[in-house]
Amino acid sequence: MLRADRGGGFSGDGRLGLVELLRVTDPDDRRLDDYRGLTDTALRTVQEPAGGLYIAESTKVIARAVAAGHRPRSVLVQERRVDDIRAIVGDLDVPVYVVPDAVAESVTGFAVHRGTIASMHRPELPTVREVIEAAKLVLILENIGDHTNVGAAFRAAAGLGADAVLVSPGGADPLYRRSVRVSMGTVFQVPWTRITDWETAVADLHAARFDIAALALSDDAVTLDAYIANRPERVAIVMGSEGDGLSRTALDNADTVVTIPMSGGVDSLNVASAAAVALWALTMP
Repeated sequence: MLRADRGGGFSGDGRLGLVELLRVTDPDDRRLDDYRGLTDTALRTVQEPAGGLYIAESTKVIARAVAAGHRPRSVLVQERRVDDIRAIVGDLDVPVYVVPDAVAESVTGFAVHRGTIASMHRPELPTVREVIEAAKLVLILENIGDHTNVGAAFRAAAGLGADAVLVSPGGADPLYRRSVRVSMGTVFQVPWTRITDWETAVADLHAARFDIAALALSDDAVTLDAYIANRPERVAIVMGSEGDGLSRTALDNADTVVTIPMSGGVDSLNVASAAAVALWALTMP
């Protein structure tokens, strides 16, 4: 059994609270298969457990995931981070695999600089109605294909006061490893779900008295400052894809088309930057 020494350290295999702490020195150990290659598509489509898995990296991100009610299936931790993981998963019945740096790198295929990775159960997503029920400001990401932009948009949503995020059917996965990392774990802070049908989502938003504001270049667009001067009580702001912008469907279902005034011959911003600007303006007193 694992014993705590007077300095709070541990030796051997055993338990850390409810956590089963296991030292693994063989990179081919099958218990580490969740971390082998870290292929997000494979993790998302595994048959066991139902719903699939995703990967959370670093103690900060894992802490935010656990605080949001997400359940780790296991944790892979390097020796220097054993104490750090104690406060996060110490009360959970979950195996923690303690590995040398070389084993972590061999299994994952990269240097694990942050020292801790968790294999997490994917939560069941709520409905659009459930996510928007108490919201006043919603960010909608339509067909955003770049995982870095999705993560950055979630970070902006968390930091600038959006109450919820909706992701279109064709958009990148917010729980993709890169999205989670770029968001600094804020994908776990902001309530979100994936839209399964655009028309149904629009109907749900209108039933909840949201004004759907599409951020786009258009001859009939109002400037962001003009929109804010008469800001509706509940706003859902829609951001389009990096290359093509908003779809015709999104534009046709918008109540208002809004544009950010630009200078210097620039007509648009990176989607995550534009989301940050719009959210900041909409949450200013």
